[in-house]
Amino acid sequence: MPPPPGVHLKELRILDGPNLYFTRPAVKLTLDVQGWLDLPEERTRRLAAKLGVPGAADDSGGSRLRAGAPRSERRLRFVARVGAFVTRSLAHASGTALAVRARPGHEPNQIVVSFPWRHRGAAEALGREVARMLGRLLDGRRSHPRLLREAWERLSRVEPGPSPTVSNPVVPVIAVTGTNGKTTTVRLLAHLARTSGRTVAYSSTDGVYLNDRLVEKSDYSGFGGAEKALAQPGVEVAVLETARGGILLRGIGTLHNDVAVVTNVSADHLGLLGIRTLDQLAEVKSTILRITRPRGWDVLNGDDPRVLAMRRIARGRPWIFSLDPDHPALRTALEERGRGMTVIDGAMTLLDRGDSRSLVALEEVPVTLAGISSHNIQNAMAATAAALGIGLPEEHVIAGLRTFVLDAERNPGRTNLYELGGRVVVIDYAHNEASMAGLVETCRGLRSPGHEIWLAACTAGDRTPEILRAFAYIGARGSDHFYIAELLHYLRGTTREAVLEGLRAGAADAGLTEVPAYIDELTALKEMLARAGKRDVVAVTALSQRSEIFEFLGKSGARQIGPKRVRQLVRRARSLTSI
Repeated sequence: MPPPPGVHLKELRILDGPNLYFTRPAVKLTLDVQGWLDLPEERTRRLAAKLGVPGAADDSGGSRLRAGAPRSERRLRFVARVGAFVTRSLAHASGTALAVRARPGHEPNQIVVSFPWRHRGAAEALGREVARMLGRLLDGRRSHPRLLREAWERLSRVEPGPSPTVSNPVVPVIAVTGTNGKTTTVRLLAHLARTSGRTVAYSSTDGVYLNDRLVEKSDYSGFGGAEKALAQPGVEVAVLETARGGILLRGIGTLHNDVAVVTNVSADHLGLLGIRTLDQLAEVKSTILRITRPRGWDVLNGDDPRVLAMRRIARGRPWIFSLDPDHPALRTALEERGRGMTVIDGAMTLLDRGDSRSLVALEEVPVTLAGISSHNIQNAMAATAAALGIGLPEEHVIAGLRTFVLDAERNPGRTNLYELGGRVVVIDYAHNEASMAGLVETCRGLRSPGHEIWLAACTAGDRTPEILRAFAYIGARGSDHFYIAELLHYLRGTTREAVLEGLRAGAADAGLTEVPAYIDELTALKEMLARAGKRDVVAVTALSQRSEIFEFLGKSGARQIGPKRVRQLVRRARSLTSI
C-alpha cells in the first residue's frame, strides 16, 4: 500500500557494501516529504513533540528545537530529524536497536534516511513502513503507538531474506579513488605487484584483469569489479578502482582495505546522482578511508586541500605525498607516526621518522615523462607509497617504477606518445579541468622552442556548463591551435548544440572567436596533422575512438615513443641539447 498524499517513497536503494552513510551495507531511502514541509510551523512542532522527537517539546515555555517556516531549509532539516526518529521507533518496536542517519535530499522537497541491514527482505519492508508511517502521521487519525503496532504486525510476517554478500578479503587490498589518475595508478600498482612476483587482480574502468590478462571488459570501477577481481584464482593482491558512481549506487565491494589512495578531487560529474559541489564529491570519495584497517595506510594527496582534509576521518595511518618537500602536511604526518613521499633534487624521496632517502630519479620513471608531468609524478608517488604500504620490497617497487611505460598496450589512452613525420602526437583521456591542465603541461614539456601546440578537445555531455567552459578555456589557453571534436554518441541527455556552446564559450574566454568543430576525434586528429609542422606537438583527447586512432597511427607509420626518446624530447624542449 503506498503512503497517502504528502509523503512519497521516491527510491529505496540497497547499498551492498560500505557507503556514504555507514561502513557496512545499508538502505538508503529517498522520501518526498512535501506534506510535512507545507504544515504550519507550530502544528509541525506539536506533531513532532507528540511523537516524542527529542527537543521538540516545550522546555520552560519555549521550544528547544524549531520546526522552521513552511518550505524553509530549517523545516527540511527538522523533517529529516523526524524521519530518523520514526525509523528508530519502528526498529525498536520490532526489538532492534538500529543506527539511523538522515539528511536533506537531492531535491528541495526530499530527505534521505539510511540505516544498516542484515537481511534484505526485512530491511526493504522496514523502509517502506517508514514512508507509510511518515505519511499517515500527517492526518492525525491514528496515534503513533497504534501505527507502530500495525507496522510491527506487518513486519513480523515478512521473510527476512538474504544476508549481504560483500567480500571480507584475506589478501591485501588497495582501493584507489579520486577524480583523475585512478586508472593509471591502479595499472601502475598492478605492475609493481607483478614485478614483486605477486599474482595480482585489478578492476578499473576498462575491465577486470588477472596479471596481464583481461578477464572481462567493461567499466568495473564499482562493487561488481571488486567482486570479480577478488574471485580470481590464486590472487595474492587486489587493486580496486573505486569510482564515485559505484559508491553511490551500490557501495564499496569490500568490508575493508589495507591501503586507500585518494589522488585528487576536481570538478567532474557534478550535477549527477545528487552531487552538486566539490565538497559533496570529496565526501563521497573519502568513504574508502573509513574502512582502512587501523594498521593500514591512507595515502593522500597533500597538494589537494580537499583530499588533505580527509585526514580527519581516515582510520589508517597517514601517508602524505606532495610535490613540495616543505609542505607542512608532510611534517604533520611524520609527527603522527605516518610517512611522506615527495621530490627532492629530482628524485622521488621517502620520508619516515628520523629517515629520508631517495628512491629513484624521476628521469628513470617513465610514467613521469622524464619529470615533466606533475600529475603523473603524483600518481607515481601514490602508487609507490601504496605498494610499500602492503609490504612489497623496496627494490622490487623501484624496479617496477623503471619498467612501467605509458604506451598503448599497458596504459591505453593515458598520455600515449607517438612520432609521425617529425611531429609529436599525444593521445590522452583528458575529460575534465584537472586532466586538461595535465595534458597542456605535457604538451608544453615536449614542444621544441619556436614550435606550436595543436589540440583537439572533446568531452561527454553530462557536464555542467561551467565545467565545459573551464575545460575548453584551459585547452585553448594552453595551445596555439584549438579545435573541438564532437562525441555524438556521448551526449547523455543534452544536445550537440549545448556541448558546442559550452566549449566555444570557454575558448572565447581564452580569446578565440572562431573554433572549428569536427565530427569525431579521428577526423580532428587528421586535420591537425595535415596542418602541423615538424617538431610541433599534436594532441587529441581520445574518449570514444581510441582504438581507431591507434589503428590509424599504425597504418600511417607512426612510432611509439619510448622512455629514452621521451628524455631526448624533453631535453630538446628545454634546449639542453639538439637532436
